[in-house]
Amino acid sequence: MATNMNNNNLPALIKRLEAATNLLESIVAPNLGDASASTNGTTSNDEAVLAAGGRTDQPRGVTPSPQPISEPLPPAIEDFDTIIAEEVQAYANMSEEIGGLVAEQSAAVLRAFAAERRFLIVTTKAKKPDIQSSIYMEILKELQSTMGSVSDIREANRGSPVFNHLTAVSEGIGLLGWITSEPKPADYILAMLSTAQYHGNRVINEYKEKDRTHVEWVQAFYHIFKRLGAYVKQHHPTGVTWNNRNGVDPQEALREVQSNRTNSKPSTSAANSLGPAPPPPPPLPSFDNAPPPPPPPMPINGVSSVSSGGGTSDMGAVFDQLSKGEAVTSRLRKVSPSSQTHKNPALRANAPVPTRSDSQNSVSSRGKSPHPSKRPKPESLRTKKPPRKELDGNKWIIENFDSPADGVVEIRAAISHSILITRCTKTTIRVVGKANAIALDNCTHCALVIDSLVSAVDVIKSPKFEMQVMGTLPTIMLDQVDGAAVYLSRESLGTEIFTSKCSGVNVNLPGTSDDDDYEERALPEQVRSVVRDGVLVSEIVEHAG
Repeated sequence: MATNMNNNNLPALIKRLEAATNLLESIVAPNLGDASASTNGTTSNDEAVLAAGGRTDQPRGVTPSPQPISEPLPPAIEDFDTIIAEEVQAYANMSEEIGGLVAEQSAAVLRAFAAERRFLIVTTKAKKPDIQSSIYMEILKELQSTMGSVSDIREANRGSPVFNHLTAVSEGIGLLGWITSEPKPADYILAMLSTAQYHGNRVINEYKEKDRTHVEWVQAFYHIFKRLGAYVKQHHPTGVTWNNRNGVDPQEALREVQSNRTNSKPSTSAANSLGPAPPPPPPLPSFDNAPPPPPPPMPINGVSSVSSGGGTSDMGAVFDQLSKGEAVTSRLRKVSPSSQTHKNPALRANAPVPTRSDSQNSVSSRGKSPHPSKRPKPESLRTKKPPRKELDGNKWIIENFDSPADGVVEIRAAISHSILITRCTKTTIRVVGKANAIALDNCTHCALVIDSLVSAVDVIKSPKFEMQVMGTLPTIMLDQVDGAAVYLSRESLGTEIFTSKCSGVNVNLPGTSDDDDYEERALPEQVRSVVRDGVLVSEIVEHAG
């Protein structure tokens, strides 16, 4: 008898086991960490369903689709999130205490850090693109826009009493440009800290005796630089690390990050944790002795400016008046020539509002104040243009070369050619033949080797510059050059060298014979000026011993 009962219950037990199996298979990994989940991965609601006999809302035999498993964040992104949650948020909280424009700018700073976080997520998913490609600039576009909005708040409020606060943050937001700095991005962050400290220390000196909140605000902003510098040294010591081994195409990675940002919605638990919505504001109080509201404006030509019937009746009244034709102007008075100002000079002389063009308060005399010029982008965030070597008429243009593969850029020059070299880095330029003149501007770590020149070599704002003259050269002019080495030949010993705002300039002279080494001579940097007999005399400072 018992055996028959067990046989009759066997199909029901199998169905219940199938339902339980389907529920267990639908459980995903994130539910394992939920506080309401049990040890076998099912939630309390699922256990209640199992205990009730295995009946669920799903059709029998149909397995519900599993939910996607959230991808864990890389350690570099988790540490960056920690910086945002601690240091950046602490600065934002201090900004909220000060309020006003400072709080508004701190919100823009938070958006800039969020944009850089998305850039870093792209680097963990994608291979490194060419920095001159359009996709690289598209990845940087959001970060550049948010950084620009921080500076725009400063530019739009130059007369604000917290202008030093806004300027310190506007100058310091450039620290987010470390992602384009190689090979020592941490040094770039320290340089941005020095830039921000100029106006930040002004805030400290102004408020240290009046309000310590502003001093703590500056220190909280400084702490972001220190923490971010330590983060970069740990995760990106030589520059941003891309996923070159297993990464996908940068365009695909950017699209994935943007889609996750667009499709992401707040979870129900997060929404519930915020609590119910705040109650509506109370109604405005009524005052017994309050005066009545002002009457509506007087109608003009019989057309009221306020209509109780809505916008349709207003327009209808307008068209009714227009349809009257000449009757609309019947009540207007004709102005005689004696009353017309442009025909009667006497009326202009006795005008009720005299012209005040000579007044300092006159708008016409002051004119419209010019808009402040936009701050140029940092050099690290500018789009790098392709190298260019071109002969335009009688002028050679060499620009945007950066460590060329062959190492040397060679120019075949004629006596009528002038040469312009600009924005080059770690490049050697060889000028073959006798040219007219050479100008070198805004270059770094560049070397110039020439045969002969008719005129001069002009070097401007080019640190760590080297030049060798094989033939003759009349003049060398150096302006704002920090570190230069000039090698002269026997034929060019009569060269004149002019320097302005230069340091570390050495001239190497040939020895007495071809086998002798060059002799290095330093150009003077210190000048002493004294007044003698009413005349200002300047002398070179000589150091003996």
